[in-house]
Amino acid sequence: MKSSIQKKIKSLILSALIFQGISFSQSDPEEYFEKNCFSCHTIGGGRLTGPDLKDVELRKDAAWLEKFILNPQSVINSGDSYASKILKDARGVIMPKVANLDPSMAKALLKFIREESGKDKSRFGGSTLSDRPLTENDFLIGNALFTGTTRLKNEGPSCLSCHEIAGEGFLGGGLLGPDLTDSYGRLGGKTALAAWLANPSSETMSPIYKQHPIDEEEVLPLVAFLKNKAEGKELVSDTHDFNFMIFGFIGLAIFLVLFDLAWGNRLRAIRKPMVEGEL
Repeated sequence: MKSSIQKKIKSLILSALIFQGISFSQSDPEEYFEKNCFSCHTIGGGRLTGPDLKDVELRKDAAWLEKFILNPQSVINSGDSYASKILKDARGVIMPKVANLDPSMAKALLKFIREESGKDKSRFGGSTLSDRPLTENDFLIGNALFTGTTRLKNEGPSCLSCHEIAGEGFLGGGLLGPDLTDSYGRLGGKTALAAWLANPSSETMSPIYKQHPIDEEEVLPLVAFLKNKAEGKELVSDTHDFNFMIFGFIGLAIFLVLFDLAWGNRLRAIRKPMVEGEL
């Protein structure tokens, strides 16, 4: 009986995995591009973190592009000169290897990019986010969102839970992701960073923020915060002052307790021999 139940469970799990694999392999390349590529690439809208892909097959042949799409790090490590140029132009940011991407989808993506390149304007021709100037208030809002003082609208985890950044976090940030102090410049500035935050495609962030995306109104405040951090600027908010005061009081209380314990033990150590001597 137990063996039969186990076999049924294994069969169900296998069927689910097979179905997932089939549905993924049959995924629409346009949808795939939007979810996994558009955070770093446009088709006719200029460079973001990665290069503009309009007419990319005029720069390299399909075989090379397919190989690079499937495993960028491997092509870079091979010493390929064009891959090295891509890495240099991206300021050292290596294109992540996308999970579950297979050769058939790589071919479908190249075909899709070819078709979009032939249009007067692709819908992937650039970011749809606001291009308004960043303000001091954006920085303060972004600070609260980054540190988790204000929850993200769609219930995603705060940035500080996985990342470190200069000057933030009483005990430092998380260590799961890279330090973000220089991320503004490293990812290519305002437009590129905003596109990344709106649709992060790294293997770690993608599954989390696809379910809990950063809201469009939260993107630019986070960009403003990261920009100021990269430039070494500090705008002190009331939250910073309050936190500093609270931690100061906590530290003082701990010091007084420890001092009292140490002083009390010292008095007892002196008093005991005196009392015993009198007896």
